[in-house]
Amino acid sequence: MTKLIQQGQTIGIIGGGQLGQMLALDAKQTGMKVIILDPTPDCPAGQCADEQIVAPYEDVAAIQELAEKSDVLTYEFENVDLNALQQVSSTAYVPQGTNLLYVTKHRLREKTFLREAGCQTAPFVPVKNEVELKAGVEKLGFPCVLKTCQGGYDGHGQEVLKSEADFDRCTGILSTQDAILEGWVPFKLECSVMVARNENGEVTTFPVAENIHHNEILHISIVPARVSPAVNAKAEEAAKKIAEAIDLRGILGVEFFVGEDDEIYVNELAPRPHNSGHYSIEACNFSQFAIHNRAICNWPLPKIELLKPVVMVNVLGQHVAPLRAQITQHPNWHFHDYGKAEVRENRKMGHVTILTDDVEATLAEIDASGIWQDTK
Repeated sequence: MTKLIQQGQTIGIIGGGQLGQMLALDAKQTGMKVIILDPTPDCPAGQCADEQIVAPYEDVAAIQELAEKSDVLTYEFENVDLNALQQVSSTAYVPQGTNLLYVTKHRLREKTFLREAGCQTAPFVPVKNEVELKAGVEKLGFPCVLKTCQGGYDGHGQEVLKSEADFDRCTGILSTQDAILEGWVPFKLECSVMVARNENGEVTTFPVAENIHHNEILHISIVPARVSPAVNAKAEEAAKKIAEAIDLRGILGVEFFVGEDDEIYVNELAPRPHNSGHYSIEACNFSQFAIHNRAICNWPLPKIELLKPVVMVNVLGQHVAPLRAQITQHPNWHFHDYGKAEVRENRKMGHVTILTDDVEATLAEIDASGIWQDTK
């Protein structure tokens, strides 16, 4: 028998960053109570939750306390301690389970799963030392990308290899004894799609987002993506296929490349809400955060509708001051500030969402503002 979490019950969230904050804001709007587990006092999610447990993520006793106080447990990032989560799964309601995290927090397992699920990916080989690296390069050719299997985000933990001269830069990654070498996919666009599934097996997908990165950090998401209907259909089909294959509960971000031939290559999975889905707060009938909460509570999942084309821009540390100086000049921009205590360069501090009838004009407006000059 499936479990239904009712209004007034408690959602426990492991992680207190901006994703946890936006999950908590939606949960509170829906009538839920929220408890956050995060080691940083007054973290972004803790600022809007009913309670925060201040403790390290791997603290089993703290996770047990969170489980005892909550009716359902979820998480806002994939680097959750699997052992700790496994220990409370037998007594707490963790609809996402641990297999989703087990697969997605390890790039080799993730790529292997994607292939077995029938999705196209870049060619790849496991690499543990320099001998295996050179053998892998001989098989895949230049250029290629060496990545740590675990950890790393926004470009950290990876090296693009264009010639043998780049081997010297691989020492740090190879020292982990757990790496993956991926062949280069010639692509014209990077895109993503959010997909959700509940315990009853209902699945819903969000529109495909076109993502533009700068220095390996997401800069802009454009929705709908400027791709053909065929690419849209392939992306939606792949997302649904992945959701079924991994027995998804909650929301999942599927990132992929669109090749020059309009084939799609699944690159990475995010077992949580995703930066490229933030546009949905204003632009869709339900946000990605609302859908995640509905899915883990086993509420029915609606068909997602895009109410208007939209552009979402990330606000990093270096953009905070120039953005605040221009707030009075942009009445149609939606400003989001995550409430992080320390402003640092390249740290995600917030985002701006702009609903538009003319995407190209809006992109020109963003560029003309001068706020994001470092992205040129």
